[in-house]
Amino acid sequence: MPGPVYVLGLSAYYHDSAACLLRDGRIVGAAQEERFTRIKHDASFPSNAVAYCLREAGIGIEDVTHVAFYEKPLVKFDRLLETSVAVSPRGFRPFMMAMPLWLGEKLWQADEIQKALGTEQTILFGNHHESHAASAFYPSPFEDAAVLTIDGVGEWTTSSIGAGRGHALSLIKETHFPHSLGLLYSAFTYFTGFKVNEGEYKIMGLAPYGEPKYVAAIRDHLIDVAADGSIQLNLENFEFHRGLTMTGGGFERLFGGPRREPDAPVTQREMDLARSVQEVTEEVMLRMARTAHRETGLDRLCMAGGVALNCVGNGRILREGPFRHLWIQPASGDAGGALGVALAIWHRYLGQPRTSAERRGTWTPAVGVSGSARDGVPPYDDDMQGALLGPAYSDDDIAAWMTRRGLEGERVRRADLPARVAGHLASEQVVGLFQGRMEFGPRALGARSILGDARSPKMQSVLNLKIKFRESFRPFAPVVLRERVADWFELDGESPYMLLVAGVSPRRRVTPSSADDRLWGIEKLNVVRSEIPAATHVDYSARIQTVRREVNPLYYDILKAFEARTGCPVIVNTSFNVKDEPIVCTPDDAYRCFMKTNMDVLVMEDFVFVKTAQAAGRAPESAAAAAR
Repeated sequence: MPGPVYVLGLSAYYHDSAACLLRDGRIVGAAQEERFTRIKHDASFPSNAVAYCLREAGIGIEDVTHVAFYEKPLVKFDRLLETSVAVSPRGFRPFMMAMPLWLGEKLWQADEIQKALGTEQTILFGNHHESHAASAFYPSPFEDAAVLTIDGVGEWTTSSIGAGRGHALSLIKETHFPHSLGLLYSAFTYFTGFKVNEGEYKIMGLAPYGEPKYVAAIRDHLIDVAADGSIQLNLENFEFHRGLTMTGGGFERLFGGPRREPDAPVTQREMDLARSVQEVTEEVMLRMARTAHRETGLDRLCMAGGVALNCVGNGRILREGPFRHLWIQPASGDAGGALGVALAIWHRYLGQPRTSAERRGTWTPAVGVSGSARDGVPPYDDDMQGALLGPAYSDDDIAAWMTRRGLEGERVRRADLPARVAGHLASEQVVGLFQGRMEFGPRALGARSILGDARSPKMQSVLNLKIKFRESFRPFAPVVLRERVADWFELDGESPYMLLVAGVSPRRRVTPSSADDRLWGIEKLNVVRSEIPAATHVDYSARIQTVRREVNPLYYDILKAFEARTGCPVIVNTSFNVKDEPIVCTPDDAYRCFMKTNMDVLVMEDFVFVKTAQAAGRAPESAAAAAR
């Protein structure tokens, strides 16, 4: 193949549309469409994300060698048709509602993609779970590994077990619709009043406030779990396969009444439901992982699919599962399918060899979970580049933007910037950090992040209620220097993508008073439980991000400066956005979010904006401007 080979991967039309571009097998850029359009979970064709990827490579669409879509729409249509017939007449109404879109667009997806891209090039189609599996295995540092994918549903598959060796990858075991662990979890997301494909994080965060009082009811009436982790749902108690809602009368009878209305207060029932479905989900994930180990005989595991974002379950697989090493795709949801199908085209369709970090000799086993013999999760030596794959803005870009907007900010020498930010954090100020390439995937990892002092007992409430404008119970992630993680958490390994939960180290915990210990449910929220209360959940757990300097120098140096000032190498990180908005992408997005919240300081590359110094009403107003 003369010249560079460019492969463009696409995901779209369900949720979290995205594009990814490879040059000779290496990721040039990847981004979700929502970041450009400012429509959360945007499902439209990722025109802006494609344009960004082509810009990053310095090419036009005519230079792209192969274009691939992450799933097979005709097979998906087959599932819709067969399911509707199987549950008729109840399935007739949703089927008829879906038909105009399918007959008008989705059945002619190749034509639609060609039209949107302005090309007549043949469009290649992958398989949904094979795309997930490829996104998990190919960027991992492992030369060989078992692969586990779990989500709601692709074409027919809802979970799969596979094996990757070199550049070969195959799926060897599958579960098919309607039996789905992801859809079980989403049913509880819906029943507890949260939005499906968005509120699952809330269920995971709410679970520690509850008791597992409904576990028996779930196992007896909703799901049959085999020893190997395969599942069967009792479809009589669900509606997703035959109606327009996830649940109905079956759930209401089992769990004592109708679903919570989205704006109603969260009650103890919702907390107990969240805890119960979380426990069942973790057990199924563990059984699936053990089966993957037994079926493949491999001691490394790669994971993807929406359920792989369940970092509590991931933490249990690491601690209790049979694998020595674990790597999880940071863009595990449908957005990552664009990356996966592009890599599948390069390695499987084109037969190109793969040189893993293990084969390159740049990956060596890390020490694992404290107190265990396992080697744990690998360091950053994967091919995801820290998931920092989106647009970046230079100091010159920021300066030009400031001139256009008539704004003023203080330019700080890069060498002095970490200490400056650490000083603001140590004073319990909230800092928006906008630097480097935007993250790919749902987690903010220090490029588009909001930072706070993890030692502050009030920081969780401040961030939730005054910055994020979201539910007070939502936990925040601690960010810690990689070399200090074992001093503060029950983990001695890497967690670069914020996809593992582990306990706060017992020596950092604070024993609640007898009065505090008697609190129930949401009353537990404001109890100080450790030296880093803003990052410690009510069960002493934490969703950890470890940071190495070679991947994100400024982020690391801020942590180092904060440790030098306070003795604590841990701060709080949450995504740079407010409720119901995507993570910020451009300077306009960041400044607008800064001005409409109670954030104290905004750092954009080497420029510092202090809220009290900003003129009122200077925030950019046009949503269209954010896309420019």
